[in-house]
Amino acid sequence: MSAVRSSHWDTVYSEKGEAQTSWFRARLDESLRLIDALDLARDQPVLDVGGGRSTLVDDLLSRGFRDVSVLDLSGVALDETRRRLGAKADAVHWVVGDVTRAEWPPVALWHDRAVLHFLVDADERARYVAAASCTVQAGGHAVIGVFAADGPERCSGLPVARYDAPALAALFKDSFELIATSRDVHRTPAGGSQAFTYAVLRRRGGDNA
Repeated sequence: MSAVRSSHWDTVYSEKGEAQTSWFRARLDESLRLIDALDLARDQPVLDVGGGRSTLVDDLLSRGFRDVSVLDLSGVALDETRRRLGAKADAVHWVVGDVTRAEWPPVALWHDRAVLHFLVDADERARYVAAASCTVQAGGHAVIGVFAADGPERCSGLPVARYDAPALAALFKDSFELIATSRDVHRTPAGGSQAFTYAVLRRRGGDNA
């Protein structure tokens, strides 16, 4: 399944420019607002899950974060982002992979805008939650944005799962506590709208096991 999805997203990014993809946004303002509110130390490790061509990495670097990793299924998307950053790309850890299929180094912040909602299979969702639970340090945070209950039912030709804030919090309740939620309406390049639910979650526990 990972190979199929990787091929799908490589094709999408190869054939479509930024403004041709519905999820494109020049800046991830809501993600940045929620991250800024956490007031993290700039040497804390950050993982952007499904970073693709997102400009979040640009803004994290400009804010002084020094340990940033960007993970995506599509090597094509990450190559484009590296080229955009130029010399600054050397300061970032770039990883082509499936977040549900490997172990990741501990992080203080896990960010995901629009990956989780593609996991429509319960087993895949469970693996995602397990990955986040094992990766986010005790006391660390996850900032997750997904399609809201009234958001799109499909994206890029794929079915998606939709969440309100209680449903999103319930998915992570065993390892995380919900500390903030928000709603964001994304305006697509084509002029449409996509409603997102955001959750800020704090990792419980005295260890990360």
